[in-house]
Amino acid sequence: MPIARVTRRVHFCAGHRLHNPDLPDDVNRDTYGLCNNPSGHGHNYDLEVTVEGEVDPVTGYVMDLKRLKALLESRVLGDVDHANLNVDVDWLSGLVPTTENLAVAIWGRIESGMSDVRLVSVRIWETERNSVEYRGG
Repeated sequence: MPIARVTRRVHFCAGHRLHNPDLPDDVNRDTYGLCNNPSGHGHNYDLEVTVEGEVDPVTGYVMDLKRLKALLESRVLGDVDHANLNVDVDWLSGLVPTTENLAVAIWGRIESGMSDVRLVSVRIWETERNSVEYRGG
């Protein structure tokens, strides 16, 4: 059977503040710069999830992208869209909500829903120029 990869891209808006409470305020300001603004700031994120598997000889699919979309909506988007990542998202509790930490946490949220395919990567575009890709591990 041929193996192929498919990717679903979704969008969400969220706010956050990059701040580690274990560090002094001056270190937080030096580390995170404008992203340490006490009032926070927001992003229009794009999330791409790539899965890999055998192409089904009957459907021609690796995975029905409607199923992947529903998984992302139920396990990720419903929690993060129009949310403050620092206070509104239980599964980010205790993490500095960097895009790196967000990608790793999203992987953990969706990996168990991939019973018949392999999760390859989670990529989050924070801006048009900046993205993070996580491939498990």
